[in-house]
Amino acid sequence: MTKNKTQRLAERLTSRAWYNAYRQAFLSRPDLLMAAKATFAIALLAVPLVVAGQSFMAITLALGALAGALSETDDHPKGRIKSLALKVVSFGISSLAVELLRPYPIVMGLGLAVSTIVFLLIGGLSERYRGVTFGAILVGIYAMLGTEISPAWYWQPILLPAGALFYGLISLAFLYLHPWRLLEERLARGFLALSKYLVYKASLFPSDEALQGKLRNQLALQNVQVVDALEGCKEVLNSYSDALQDDGPLKPYLRYFMLLQGLHERAASSHDRYDLLSSDPQNHELLEGIGQTLVQLSQATKQLANSLLTGIPYRHPVSLGWVVNVLNDQLEKRGASQAHPLALLVRNLTRSHQSLVNLSENQQRSITPQLAKDKRTIGERLRSQLNFNHPRLRHAIRLSLCFLIGFAISEGFDLAKGEWIILTSLFVCQPSYSETRRRLFQRILGTISGVIGGVLIVQLLPTTAGQLILLLSAAFAFFVWLRRRYAISVIFITIFVLSAFNLIADKGVALMWPRLLDTLIGAALAFATVRLLWPDWQHKRLPKLLEHALIKNTAYFRAIILEYEQPTTGDDLDYRIARREAHRADNALVLAWQDMQVEPQKRQQFQQQAFTLTYLNHALLSYLSAFGAHREQQQTPNAESIHFAKQILEALQRDDHSGSSANPMTNNDLKAIQNQIRQHMQSAEHSFSKMQFTLLYNIADVSIQMLQQSKLFGKSEEPSIVKI
Repeated sequence: MTKNKTQRLAERLTSRAWYNAYRQAFLSRPDLLMAAKATFAIALLAVPLVVAGQSFMAITLALGALAGALSETDDHPKGRIKSLALKVVSFGISSLAVELLRPYPIVMGLGLAVSTIVFLLIGGLSERYRGVTFGAILVGIYAMLGTEISPAWYWQPILLPAGALFYGLISLAFLYLHPWRLLEERLARGFLALSKYLVYKASLFPSDEALQGKLRNQLALQNVQVVDALEGCKEVLNSYSDALQDDGPLKPYLRYFMLLQGLHERAASSHDRYDLLSSDPQNHELLEGIGQTLVQLSQATKQLANSLLTGIPYRHPVSLGWVVNVLNDQLEKRGASQAHPLALLVRNLTRSHQSLVNLSENQQRSITPQLAKDKRTIGERLRSQLNFNHPRLRHAIRLSLCFLIGFAISEGFDLAKGEWIILTSLFVCQPSYSETRRRLFQRILGTISGVIGGVLIVQLLPTTAGQLILLLSAAFAFFVWLRRRYAISVIFITIFVLSAFNLIADKGVALMWPRLLDTLIGAALAFATVRLLWPDWQHKRLPKLLEHALIKNTAYFRAIILEYEQPTTGDDLDYRIARREAHRADNALVLAWQDMQVEPQKRQQFQQQAFTLTYLNHALLSYLSAFGAHREQQQTPNAESIHFAKQILEALQRDDHSGSSANPMTNNDLKAIQNQIRQHMQSAEHSFSKMQFTLLYNIADVSIQMLQQSKLFGKSEEPSIVKI
């Protein structure tokens, strides 16, 4: 009996050890899990058929599974079934069209160009369609590569969709075992992005003026990642919207999303110029403590992300509570006013700490927040793209032109596997010049490295078994690196192709040099197309982006004022939408400035002005975030602070971005308001009122600078960076 108990205990411990190892190795790293899932599907398809001597069938099925994995999108299980059905049908149509039209090159080229435009416009309707249509284009190119070695015209239209179907069924099986895994991955991605943001922000405490620009720039760029992650969370939550209506196991994930938004708003807040605060030696100890608290808070959010991925219950770090308590004790010892910028920041940190401590209690709230949805019909979405100024239609025309020219080069010069020109164009040609240029160098560098490395490795693994091992290893590594470093992923997909052609016809090495040539032609073609056709230089886009950012900031400011006047007791959907739109507009401005850095030198016009305006807009958004983050602490509205807030809002609303002197409210008026705010700030008796006046003073200060610089934008002056 004792022996049986010991055996059962040993079995239980062993099984738990295996599960813990699986949880730490794969569940905590979604990219590894995705790579393992795709490689497993490819192995099940390829290994038996290669052993049976059917290498063509094995590789074609594997390519179908590869395309299915590349085109997979995050969706609810029911939505994933619809997506899989559409994918199988579109893959079949795409590969069948290639087989039927291949004997007619002119028709084939025209069909390729037209279908590319149609597929890309359909892909713009939703994320689900985007994955399906990208996969259909990719499978069509795979079919073009395989027509010469296909035993019969019907094999590829059967095998390529079958491979995608097989991978899709395996993916669905994993999803049904854990239906809310997609939510956990998206939320974890958001908390990890926020964790990095907090680490960057910790560098501001203490900091000097020389470092402010660089650190603020890093924060703005990382904020793009956080906001993108929030957008991804919202899209996946919307796909689960039916399940979220009921009080079930999915409801807590909506609370996690709300927690992430709240933590982000407080993290994005700025209360004053931290370089000025750092210049006071009396603040150094407190600033060091704030920096350490931000690092600890970063670790806590990272731990929460790991909890979401692995299922291990979240345990709030005790050290974070200690640091927060020490900070509040230090404030009391200094006798700092509750409206002091550092006191406001400590209050924000304390609230973030308490939100994580009370995580389980927050999950039990009775109010179920709503999510913003795109309520346009499919027809309305499609019509919005049928405009030559729409970036998606322009991208579709560029890409179809790349395909048409690449196909003509391949046919005209009778290049061996010239279809790789088209495949390269698909991955290199991106909607903007800057993205295309980055992909250009990554693709070329990755292909060259893959060719050299693959040819060397193949010499060590000349057998069929060795080629299979190399193919599966390359597939796994490709998916692991796909979202991290595109250039490295290209190395492994090149090795995958080499192994595949070695298995089919023992011609992998011989085809590597044509592949390299075709890659260079395809990359150059994609670059030339984007460079010459609607290049859309950033200095031309910046005025509209700036105007849009100002509009969204004023809408956010208006929503904050409304919250102060009429605090929301239920769902604050309108407030959250205004905040999200302001951050999205700020991200567009930041990315435009970043993209300008890789444009031709003569196109980098007004670069310093662009940086100044981007810097100021992000600073304005940070001060607005601080003003909004403290809205829940107000008991009764402060009439004077609301009055000043409305005056600043009026100045932002009436700015016509044209430099006209006919504006009803000038910067001199704003400066007069700022002086009045300063007087009230100095005489305010209540700490909360003083805090409001302090934040409004900073908002007015940045607004003055921003409106001044916006009217200078595009002129010959290149102002130096302003202080905020």
